[in-house]
Amino acid sequence: MIELAVHNRNGEAVGRVEIDEADFGGVVRPGLLRDVVRMYEAAQRVGTHSTLVRGTVHGSHAKPWRQKGTGRARAGFKRSPLWRGGAIVFGPHPREYRYAMPRKALKAATRSAYLAKFQDKEAVVVNELAAAEPKTREMAATLAALGVERGCLIAIETHNVNLWKSARNLPGVFMKAVGDVNAYDLLRHRQLVITEAALRRLIEAMRSARRPSNAPAPEAAAQAQGQV
Repeated sequence: MIELAVHNRNGEAVGRVEIDEADFGGVVRPGLLRDVVRMYEAAQRVGTHSTLVRGTVHGSHAKPWRQKGTGRARAGFKRSPLWRGGAIVFGPHPREYRYAMPRKALKAATRSAYLAKFQDKEAVVVNELAAAEPKTREMAATLAALGVERGCLIAIETHNVNLWKSARNLPGVFMKAVGDVNAYDLLRHRQLVITEAALRRLIEAMRSARRPSNAPAPEAAAQAQGQV
């Protein structure tokens, strides 16, 4: 079991929460995390690089000089790849670098990334984050009180416009609903700030994923036992 302290917005410890490592796969899988990072970064590549082949480079089709009798090497036309300003042999052309991994592998990588954050003490749990109106100064003060010195990923229970606007102008700070966070989001930020409600929702989602498809939910099972 991993035990984390729960802080308020002033940085004071107000409780503790326990996390079962088995809910997040039990062990961190570095190889899978590396493969997922490569997939997400490949999807970000634009792929608009292009070079000119012999048919597209600007130049004359005429033969520079006759074939024999000049003492120089044979030449067909100025657009040859052997000439300066000529075509490029096997050069890059526009392409799509995006590829997909199995959905189960992506979910397993997300579980592993969460577990790595919890094990390395790089996750900060806050009891709540609320904003009646967008206030970047208040969000910056909250992160400073929580000990977040550099950028971080803030995971909240559901999307909140005021919170998002409060954090969007802070350098290196990125906010997402906990259900939309993926492994790449977790790995590209050194620290994770997660609300207590979002953590409960995350743990319940991880336990539901572990539960067999034909197994009843814990509430349904308890009701069935009470009826018997």
